[in-house]
Amino acid sequence: MMTHLDLLVLLVVVVLIFQRLYSVLGSRPKVEEKHIRLSKENAEKLYDILKSEADKMHNRKTAPQAAPEELVPIDDEPTNEIDRTCRQIPGFDKERFLHSAGQAFRAISEAFVKGDIDILEMLVSKKLLKKFREVIESRAQNHITAETDFICFDKIEIIRAKIHNDKTAELTVEYVSQQVNILRDAQNKIIEGDENYIQSITDVWTFERALTSTSPNWILISTKK
Repeated sequence: MMTHLDLLVLLVVVVLIFQRLYSVLGSRPKVEEKHIRLSKENAEKLYDILKSEADKMHNRKTAPQAAPEELVPIDDEPTNEIDRTCRQIPGFDKERFLHSAGQAFRAISEAFVKGDIDILEMLVSKKLLKKFREVIESRAQNHITAETDFICFDKIEIIRAKIHNDKTAELTVEYVSQQVNILRDAQNKIIEGDENYIQSITDVWTFERALTSTSPNWILISTKK
């Protein structure tokens, strides 16, 4: 059903169309105007077309909407022991942790190769730092330098999760990466590794964090191949 407002809108549209035609054609010689003016019959046809379109639009707006499809609830319960344990760690986000674990791997590996004790002190436990320091000092005494060219990760995965006495969380991560590793002597000769050979290396690192800690940082406590 057309309302008074709908009719008013249609009339305005018709007026605007006539004005548009006049603005485009009004400057032509009067002798041509009689050939371009809309007849009463054509104007009525135009009005009928506009009214029909308005009715269609009105019917679409007032038609009953289909009921939304019922959503099936998804069971958000973890399906394995690792995820269940991780759920007990306050503020834990698995995706963010794995991203940070990848960054930590590269930062710690680079610091170890360069012998940067200051960086290692912030990222590893005191016990592990002692082992790293012994290797770094031994290389320095024997004038051996290490080089690592990191290519990419093939895998970063949590393979074990533990919570100790409701105080600390411990996550073990397996890394599979592509690297080029070499050792050089005092004469810069390669004594271990091949600079033209990319190795696929598997490392298993364990991180620890106190459950009551307000810091999101994890400390590396052990490494093994």
